[in-house]
Amino acid sequence: MGEKVGKVWLVGAGPGDAGLLTRKGFDVLQAAEVVVYDALVGDGVLALVPSAARKIDVGKRAANHTMRQEQISQVLLDEALAGNLVVRLKGGDPFLFGRGGEELELLAEHNVPYEVVPGITSAIAVPAYNGIPVTHRDFTSSLHIITGHKREGADYDIDFEALVRTKGTLVFLMGVRSLPDIMAGLMGAGMDPATPAAVLQEGTTAGQRRVVATVSTLAEEAQRAGIQAPAIIVVGGVCGLADQFAWREKMPLQGCKVLVTRPAEVISTMSERLRKLGAEVLDLPAIATVPYGIDSEKAQTAEGDAKTPLAQALDQLSSYDWIAFTSPSGVRIFFDQLLEAGKDLRAIAGVRFAALGQGTAKELLGRGFVADLVPVDATGEALGKALADAAEPNSKILIPRALIGGNLLVEALLAAGHEVDDVPTYDTVPVFHELVDVAGEFEQGKIFCVAFTSSSGVRAFAKANPNLDLANVRAACIGEQTRKTADSLGMRTWTADYATMDDLADLIVNMYQSR
Repeated sequence: MGEKVGKVWLVGAGPGDAGLLTRKGFDVLQAAEVVVYDALVGDGVLALVPSAARKIDVGKRAANHTMRQEQISQVLLDEALAGNLVVRLKGGDPFLFGRGGEELELLAEHNVPYEVVPGITSAIAVPAYNGIPVTHRDFTSSLHIITGHKREGADYDIDFEALVRTKGTLVFLMGVRSLPDIMAGLMGAGMDPATPAAVLQEGTTAGQRRVVATVSTLAEEAQRAGIQAPAIIVVGGVCGLADQFAWREKMPLQGCKVLVTRPAEVISTMSERLRKLGAEVLDLPAIATVPYGIDSEKAQTAEGDAKTPLAQALDQLSSYDWIAFTSPSGVRIFFDQLLEAGKDLRAIAGVRFAALGQGTAKELLGRGFVADLVPVDATGEALGKALADAAEPNSKILIPRALIGGNLLVEALLAAGHEVDDVPTYDTVPVFHELVDVAGEFEQGKIFCVAFTSSSGVRAFAKANPNLDLANVRAACIGEQTRKTADSLGMRTWTADYATMDDLADLIVNMYQSR
């Protein structure tokens, strides 16, 4: 076996909205062993960095570099030569003022393999999110992208007269600190002072802000509005279309940033709902769900083979009349373990199913089974009462659920005379996110609320963020039990009318619009 050969991918992370990361960029990122990232990468994208990957922060924000460019290039070379799969994650596009070409020079010199994954540039995406088309046949037929950054005390090396003669849309990146100089340069080169111009802050994120004025007044208006970096400057007649074409602010959750917790291995339908409503979603799994007993305590069979509690229950499936699932994770792990035990769906022929909540019923349906019983109220107590009544007398009921679960479900079934096997099937462990400063985001008021879909998610979120003052957290809870857990930790709580994802999304809309 030869030595492992490393490789570098230059990946454009886009302008901030995690939904604008390309599919290829996401796939490459998931395979990374080392991630070298910039300060301008959106935290929604940073949340996608695999937990097992080694992370290297190289800063790269105007006038505040954690690491010089020469050092960054050397890091990429050293990591690749060590045999690692390296992702250089850069805000926007790596070849548009991203110094990607400089980083490739050293790699090419040493014959290190590399690929470039283009990113959506803020020069086009940010105006689009603000209702500004950078080209329009009635206004301009060209687009010009210019770096607005210059060294302290130096003059601009920009031919302003040439830019004015193009009569095209001008987009200046990284130029908010030099906005007065840029506007003065354009007017000095003969641009009409009444030409529409705009400065766009934190485009594509919940912090998006827009100031539209003219070349002669934009600097003053931006200062009055307190515009800060990161922001881009757009100059041209198309800026006058912003109010007419603006679409983001018409969405009910525009400007709202929601942190969504979920098991790390589950795709969040909640996040998708919120994004469609205009929210910026920070998808941070607070917990990972793991099968119980496989790597920890194991039950012993008479033959001496180590078996988990669920494995023992699977050996006697034919004896059960009902299986009651209390979460989608319980469904998923039950059926995965069933197949791993060498059994198929015939092993549960004749068994009836109860599901706690529509999400659990949907997961069950995905496995090919329609739930026989789904109580209106998604609580353990409601499921226990409904199942106690629906089951034949003296039924034997299997409940594959979390290691730590409430007692009301089991108590209701036992009180009705049923035989119950309450089997710990999975456990939850907290997931920590070293790249996203959750406490800082709450302190600065950037995160509006957290969407909680389970009590275990609430507890894991608190454990994963020990420096966070939980009194600052608005908790949007899917059900009463989840709310009680959040209340007990000192959060400010709201509860959905019904325990469904749609109702939780509606709750967040109502919370945000009545803030």
